[in-house]
Amino acid sequence: MKAARHAMILELIEQYDIETQDELAAYLREHNFVVTQATVSRDIKELRLIKALSENGSYKYATVDKAETGLQDRFIRIFSHSVVSITSAGNLIVIKTITGSASAAAETVDSMKWNEVAGSIAGDNTIFIAIKDQRLVPEIIKRFQSMLK
Repeated sequence: MKAARHAMILELIEQYDIETQDELAAYLREHNFVVTQATVSRDIKELRLIKALSENGSYKYATVDKAETGLQDRFIRIFSHSVVSITSAGNLIVIKTITGSASAAAETVDSMKWNEVAGSIAGDNTIFIAIKDQRLVPEIIKRFQSMLK
């Protein structure tokens, strides 16, 4: 059921400029999905939907790859304003952020889609990034540090 609901959400945000969770829930109900606001909120988080500027100047839900072209710059700005320190431990890069910013900064990491990155996990103020080859950790740290300038 969840997979079908997620597929429907992706279809709906492609067809309509959906601005709010309530609006998305109403569209889902029209398509015979029983949802609560909490369910829609979780789905948005799991699908990693973002608010992107629509053609009419309002904001709508979109997937990262469908968002406006300036989004990457915005992610990097968020990252650069959030990061406090970058260190490593083995094949892990550990990024400390200001409180409550790790998730937003991790979105930047994920949006880069670097082949060397196996994955990331964000807490409240810490991001763990697993690098596939430990020998590449210093190079990846340099890339992150260059984003801070």
